[in-house]
Amino acid sequence: MRPVRRNVVVHTPEEIVRIRRAARLTAQVRDEVARQARAGMTTWELDQVAGALIAETGGRSAFLNYHGYPGNICISVNDEVVHGIGRPDRVLLPTDIVSIDLGVQIDGACGDTALTFGLGAPLPAATENLIRATQDALMAGIARAVAGNYVRDISQAVEAVGRKAKVGIVRDFVGHGCGIKLHEPPEVPNYVTPVRGPQLLPGMVLAIEPMFNEGTCQVTVDRVDGWTVRTGDGSRSAHFEHMVLITDNEPEILTWQKTM
Repeated sequence: MRPVRRNVVVHTPEEIVRIRRAARLTAQVRDEVARQARAGMTTWELDQVAGALIAETGGRSAFLNYHGYPGNICISVNDEVVHGIGRPDRVLLPTDIVSIDLGVQIDGACGDTALTFGLGAPLPAATENLIRATQDALMAGIARAVAGNYVRDISQAVEAVGRKAKVGIVRDFVGHGCGIKLHEPPEVPNYVTPVRGPQLLPGMVLAIEPMFNEGTCQVTVDRVDGWTVRTGDGSRSAHFEHMVLITDNEPEILTWQKTM
């Protein structure tokens, strides 16, 4: 891993090969966890499903024991924004929306990806708008992840979609570099900051991850488990995340199965 600047990591071609594999396996686990999620199971059971699927890849969970995090993946339901922990007493309902965020660490590289989905019941229009806007914002941000642009170009694209959809744009948690480590520089905010951030260079890998709320942008952290982040007003939240490789041409989405 070769740092080009203090706040930027540019990966070597050999590292990129390993990062691609980790990202691909992470995407496979993400999609299978989402496929197996159903109303009536507990979030702890879903976490165990994810743990088994990660083990089948030959890698390990990038989240388990990371700074003390106790789950294989993050499972955030309804008003939970991020970092929700699987619990045996939390039964999923048909009306719930679920965000899963997970990573696979293998061969010295790391993947990281997230998505939000409903469990079968028709969703209110506001929730449909929330999920669609969050996913659209992710793709808008990725489109700006081009060599020569700056981090703020990504942030501006994400924020514009959120503002148009009239949703709360979470400011307390941001995207980040990812590749050899789960979290690498630079940070990638989902809103425009006063500074443009570092310039995007070929070989950088970014985890772009909009987090939008139906209501306020304010969030709180659970005082008991110290991890689960919830919306400040109890409204629903959505979260999507892809790992993107900056290239000499178009951005390469490493965690999008259609690109494999």
